[in-house]
Amino acid sequence: MRVFFIFFFQLFIYSSAMTSNINAYDFRFVDISGKEYSLAKSKGKVIMIVNVASNCGFTKQYNDLQWIWDKYKNKDFILIGVPSNDFGSQEPGTNSEIKNFCETNFKVNFPLMEKAKVKGDNAHPFYLWAKNSFGSSAEPKWNFHKILIDKNGKIVDTFISLINPRSEKITKKIDKLVN
Repeated sequence: MRVFFIFFFQLFIYSSAMTSNINAYDFRFVDISGKEYSLAKSKGKVIMIVNVASNCGFTKQYNDLQWIWDKYKNKDFILIGVPSNDFGSQEPGTNSEIKNFCETNFKVNFPLMEKAKVKGDNAHPFYLWAKNSFGSSAEPKWNFHKILIDKNGKIVDTFISLINPRSEKITKKIDKLVN
């Protein structure tokens, strides 16, 4: 019931986005352990949100995401993984299986959310807002799509799956935003 309330509350926020100044901090997820995770607790920090999957050709990017997390976590930066089964059914596991896979195989300790839809009309409200506020480049086309948000809660850039998280293109942008 709580998850439905969070979803409908966020849908209300999203639907009123045309008349108010909505930013990323207005959204909530449910973390991989089933607890509410409000992006508002990251207010004033740079956030990178990545839709992830365990059975994808890009899954090895978990190592690079963990490297990014280790490098920037003490510099007003948050990295969030959002597992999704939207592309090629490459994330079929339960939240518990996903968590175990990430921790065991990649030593992931950055925040992971529960599995969510990231594209289409039924996407998580954050992703609906991202597409509406930044354009179609914010809608993931595949797993490991990255959305970079500045300290004001606004999307500043997106990166397709082919761009490695450790690439200079991404790290230079993060360096500029966290300093």
